[in-house]
Amino acid sequence: MDRLIKTLIVDDEPVARQILREELNLISGIELIGEADDGKEALRKIVDLQPDLVFLDLQMPETSGFEVVRRLSGTHLPVIVIVTAFHEHAIEAFEAGAIDYLLKPVSAERLRKSVERAKGLLGRPREIARSLAKIASVQDAPEAASAGSRKMVGRIGRDYFLLDLDEILALYAEGVLVWIVTAQRRFLASQTLRSVESSLADSCFQRVHRNAIVNINHVRQMTAITSHRWVLTLSNQQEFVVSKRQAHNIRRLLQH
Repeated sequence: MDRLIKTLIVDDEPVARQILREELNLISGIELIGEADDGKEALRKIVDLQPDLVFLDLQMPETSGFEVVRRLSGTHLPVIVIVTAFHEHAIEAFEAGAIDYLLKPVSAERLRKSVERAKGLLGRPREIARSLAKIASVQDAPEAASAGSRKMVGRIGRDYFLLDLDEILALYAEGVLVWIVTAQRRFLASQTLRSVESSLADSCFQRVHRNAIVNINHVRQMTAITSHRWVLTLSNQQEFVVSKRQAHNIRRLLQH
């Protein structure tokens, strides 16, 4: 990249921020645009400053690093590099992923490698969104296991969005395209319907037809049109035909 990489440091420990700041100042191509000492301030600065790269501490009071990622929105999504002192679960989750992690105390050599790895994602919004969706799905606390803590990547034009699963009403295939339906808009999915179904196993999503998957929590009505054909009406009034093969499963789920 020809331009400087706008970088934000997020850590509740002043000494940790100072170490990162001093080491990053020695790396060419980095422009430090700010720091935040808690998750809420981090979210504000990500929106206001639109950094390309964020070094994000996981263990912060009130709002953890994971929660910061879950609350990200908008079209300018930064590359996230996780900074942690002891979070083994996070390390295991990210070792094979597209993003990177740093163990405290951060070494200069390891930091440089992390910056180089992050540079490889810049200018690739689809990959950035996917990496953030992976981070958001990590369960750092029992309450994070809900569907609302997981993310799906959707696209409108050249912009990529992180969507909460509980705001998604349905997904359906239209030729080779897969659409994600929310209450107000629809987005192009980055996966096939089969891949989506696999990733949503044991969730509130159910296949109703070979071309459609719906969020059962958004079903408002189920109407028989023949003895073997049913129509589901969702909370946005959109209708989906239920195949004969799936009708029994849908009736059973809706009765619970």
